[in-house]
Amino acid sequence: MGRGASRRATAMPEPRQLPREEALLLRPPQWRHACHALLYAPCPDRLFGKIPLRFAVLMQMRFDGRLGFPGGFVDPQDASLEDGLNRELREELGPGCAFLRVAEGDYVSSHVSEKPQGVVAHFYTKRVTLEELRNIEDRATHAKDHGLEAMGLVRVPLYTLRDGIGGLPAFLSNTFISCARDQLVHALETLELVPTEHLQKAVAVAQKRL
Repeated sequence: MGRGASRRATAMPEPRQLPREEALLLRPPQWRHACHALLYAPCPDRLFGKIPLRFAVLMQMRFDGRLGFPGGFVDPQDASLEDGLNRELREELGPGCAFLRVAEGDYVSSHVSEKPQGVVAHFYTKRVTLEELRNIEDRATHAKDHGLEAMGLVRVPLYTLRDGIGGLPAFLSNTFISCARDQLVHALETLELVPTEHLQKAVAVAQKRL
C-alpha cells in the first residue's frame, strides 16, 4: 500500500457542519463545546512597498504544532458560549484583549467531530482596528497560556507571490487543527478579505501541495 493510500485509510472523519440551534442540543457529558475566533483588521501596509496586505488576520501556533484560532473549551460555569470564548481569549491573548468582547452576533458556524471524542466547535469572526490588533500582538507574550497552550500569534499572508506558491498558498499548505483551514478560507471569502479569484487559486495550489 502506498503512503497516500495509508494516510487515507487512517484519516479521521471530516467534521460536519450543523446549525447553531442543533449544535446546542448536543450536551455534556457526551459532548464538549469549544469556541474559537478569527480577529482581523484593515491594514493599509504594503510588503516591500509594493504588495498590498489588505487586512491583518490572526491565527496562532498551538501546543501540538498545528495552526488554529485563539479560543478553547467552554466550561460548565460559563454562562454562555460567548462567555466561555471571551474567557479563553483573555487566557490565550492576555491583557491586550481586555477591551474585546465577542458577542453572539459575531457567530459564523458550528462543526461537530465525533472522534476521537465528541466535540462541537463554534467559530466566530471579529473586526477590530489595526491599533487594537497590534496591541493584542504586542502583549500576547504576557498571556496566561503563552508558551503552554498557545505558542505564539501569526498573521495570515493574504497575497500570492510571483512564484504562485509563496504567501497564502504556502500558508494553506501547513497543518491545521480540525476544520480550522476550512473556517479560514470561508471567512476570507465571506468577509471579502481576499478577491475570490485569488483565493480560489491559492486553495487549488495548496491542495496540490498537501
